[in-house]
Formats: sequence, structure tokens, C-alpha cells
Amino acid sequence: MFRQLSILIRKEFKQIFRNPSILAVILISPLMQLLILPLAANYEVKNINLAVVDHDLSSLSRSLVRDITSSGYFRLTYFGENHAKAFQELEKENADLILEIPANFERNMVRESSQKISIGINAINGTKAGLSSAYLGNIIQDFNQNLQPKFNPQVAEMMKNTGLEMRTSLWFNKEYNYRLSLVPGILVFLVTLVAGMLSALNIVAEKEIGTIEQINVSPIRKSNFILGKMIPFWLLAVLVFTLGLMVSRFVYGVHIHGSFPLLYFFLTIYLLAILGYGLLISTFAETQQQAMFINFFFVMIFIMMSGLFTPIESMPVWAQKITLLNPLSYMIDAVRLIMLKDSSIIDLLPQLGALVAMAVVFNLAAIWNYRKTT
Repeated sequence: MFRQLSILIRKEFKQIFRNPSILAVILISPLMQLLILPLAANYEVKNINLAVVDHDLSSLSRSLVRDITSSGYFRLTYFGENHAKAFQELEKENADLILEIPANFERNMVRESSQKISIGINAINGTKAGLSSAYLGNIIQDFNQNLQPKFNPQVAEMMKNTGLEMRTSLWFNKEYNYRLSLVPGILVFLVTLVAGMLSALNIVAEKEIGTIEQINVSPIRKSNFILGKMIPFWLLAVLVFTLGLMVSRFVYGVHIHGSFPLLYFFLTIYLLAILGYGLLISTFAETQQQAMFINFFFVMIFIMMSGLFTPIESMPVWAQKITLLNPLSYMIDAVRLIMLKDSSIIDLLPQLGALVAMAVVFNLAAIWNYRKTT
């Protein structure tokens, strides 16, 4: 048994190293993606184009516009008194928001301490529209809070002695660096992409070149055949993960606060599940094209519903139930908790149990579905 398995593993490594393009896909491509994706992906929205329609043209209205543009989030693309021209800029995609300041803005603020202003938002991109509105609302609120004490000294005295005082503490990410959660998630995604895709194409490639028939009439056991296909890609995926951890540490400064053995233990279980999933696909597909399309279909669902970009808790109830069958979501959660929070295996028992169950199901299904004739 072990002699058969060692021969099959050597055969797989020879096939892998014989093809330079596969090595590039396995090693170079994930590292390049890990270097680029966290730099390109950003949870902040910047360079928001702002059109200002100022009917007041007072020192106070200009002060408000100055506070908005100096925040670093907005850039002024139109300033004038003509609302129609500002709306044209919105239609041409040259502006994302229109801030309209009414006439007598400064006078009403001084005399009555109140004034309404209008904000028009291009809501085609819902995420950008929501964040842009929130940023602008916070800036206007701060402007108003700083302005009121100047016109009403009694308000300043009252603000000192009343109201809620909020003190915020950021745990496990003191600098509020979004890359601390994004980089581990992207690393898991890239390992999933490499291991799942290559294992899905593996048996199908044997079918296309005809060597699967020779294996079928040989005395090789099904379990040895599946393990011989799985172990080389498991070792290469561990190598990719290790190189990715080095990039995370030395390029992005992500410190690993948890246990390395626990991290690699979870990686081992997770790769067993993903490699079993890929091999299961390859037992159904007849061509590499079919295997790629099937893998692409499931991987896209895994990614979008993994919690990497969108919190699972914010999804609809039916989508949250689907994520219970998503191995990527459990692994991303586990890696983040180990790397950033130093969680123990006791804390991660739900994730571990789910990954073990998926590894068993996928691999047993792959072994059962591989119909070997003797």
C-alpha cells in the first residue's frame, strides 16, 4: 500500500515540475495577487466628486465648503450658483453629490441658529452613495457643533456639563487597519483557488490523455489513487500558505498573535476538505473545461458568501443558512481569530467541527464516485 502511494506521489510531482506553467500558477500567481489585492481593495471611499451650489456666497458657506474639501474624502468639481449646471455634472458622472446651500444661510445661522441645506446623491453605486452621505453628514455635524458655541455662548457652557461622553477602545486592531482582517482572508481565498482548481483538473487530465484507462486496469486501490492525487497538492498549498504568511508579515506588517501549530492544523483540515471537493468535481467532469466551469461556479459562491468582503450577519437569513455549508467562511473566521485574537482550539471548536465534517464528506464522496474497473 505505502509503496503504491509513494510511486503515485512521485508521479504527480514529476508531472507538476515538468510543466512550468503549473508551477507559475501554484507559486507566483498567488503571491502576486496577495501583493496587489490588499492594496487595491479598500473599505474607505475617497476622491468623492462634489458639486456645490452656493446661493449665499458668504464667509460661513465658504468655511463649510472648505471643511468638507479639506477632509481628504471630497474633491470639488463644480462651484457656483446654478443648480442646473451642477445637475448636468451629476448626469455626466463628473459629480457624485450636490450640496446646495440656500440664500441667507449665514444670516439664519447667526439669528436663528438653524438652517436647512440640501444634498443630492448619485445612488447608482449604492455602497458609494451610502458612505459618501455618511461622510458628508459627519462633517456637517462637526461643523455645526463647532459653530453653535460661537453664536450662543450659553450653548457652549451647557455642552460642557450635559450630554453623553463616548470613549472608544479598539480591541485586537488598535490602529483600525482594515488590512489586518483583509489580508488573512485573501490568503485563505488564494489557497482555496490553487488547491481547488488544480485538484479539480487533475483526474480529468488523466481522462483526456488516456492514462486513466491504464490506471483502471492496474492493481492500484481507489483510496491510494485519490491520496496520490491529493498529497502533492496539499504540500504545495501549505508552501503557498507559508509564503503568503511571510508576505503578510513583512509587506503588510500583520503580526500573528496566535499559535503557529494551531494555524497549520486548521490549514491541514481545511485543505483536506478543499482537495476532496476538487477531486469530487473531477470524478464527475469529463473534460477540463467542464471541471473549470463547475469549480468557478462554486468558488464564486464560496467567495461572495464567505464574510471576506461582506459580514455574514448582514446577509438575509436564507443566505446566512447557505454559508453554513461554505468551508471558506469557517477557515477565514478561524485564521482571523488565530492571527489577530490568539484564539485557542476550544474557542474554535465550531469551525473545526464543520471543516472536519466537510473533509470527511468530500473525500468519501470522491473515493466512492471514482469508478475504477479492474
